[in-house]
Amino acid sequence: MASTQMLIAEAYSAFNRRDIDGALALMSENVSWPKASEGGRVAGKEEIRAYWTRQWKEFDPHVEPVEVIDREGSKAEVKVHQLVKTLSGDVLSETEVWHVYTIANGLIERMDLRGSDPSSHHTPSAAFSKL
Repeated sequence: MASTQMLIAEAYSAFNRRDIDGALALMSENVSWPKASEGGRVAGKEEIRAYWTRQWKEFDPHVEPVEVIDREGSKAEVKVHQLVKTLSGDVLSETEVWHVYTIANGLIERMDLRGSDPSSHHTPSAAFSKL
């Protein structure tokens, strides 16, 4: 079983390479994921695949982990630098936000968004927080 830090690094790397299968291989079958750019959540790998496929046709997100904090109870908090561009390369958003993961049996079971300010996950820039 990979360490949490390795799991998180592999997931972001796969996302940034647009390797959906590689990212989904790191998740449980019933993974729960926020649809930051659309609102609500998706459940399961195929719903995440569909969400990311739609997302990548609209804009170009790149998300890099800056800090990973392992918490007790199978939680990990990840501070990320996210750069979101239009498909033609113009910057839409560049921010740092927190992603909170629930890990079980070496796989990602859930991801939640948390901004630096508790209300910031409702702002337009945070709406681009992807993986």
